[in-house]
Amino acid sequence: MSDTDFEALDEPATAMHDPKPPKADGAFGGYGQIMQIPVNVEIVVGSLTMPVASVMRLGRGAVLRLDRRIGEAVDVMVNGRLVARGEIVMLEDDPDRMGVSLTEIVGGAPPKADA
Repeated sequence: MSDTDFEALDEPATAMHDPKPPKADGAFGGYGQIMQIPVNVEIVVGSLTMPVASVMRLGRGAVLRLDRRIGEAVDVMVNGRLVARGEIVMLEDDPDRMGVSLTEIVGGAPPKADA
């Protein structure tokens, strides 16, 4: 999947293909250029730990038991940091694809003020 395949469910589809960056005095204040920096977004369905020897024996049709159950929240990671949790949904306009509906935004520590 390429970076252009992302579509936020609460935004119009045309917004994801708009080549114009947001205006500096718009929704992002003076941060328009910064808001265009790409970040790596990962949706973690589950994970497991296994020895290298077991990984080397994996083949087509192997089933890996993850640490999550069907219906449990998935983690939304941005640049390796947990930022939200959500649930997997089927897209109404494209039933062959899935998305993630955010159910929780994970708060971090507030930024430190300069002394």
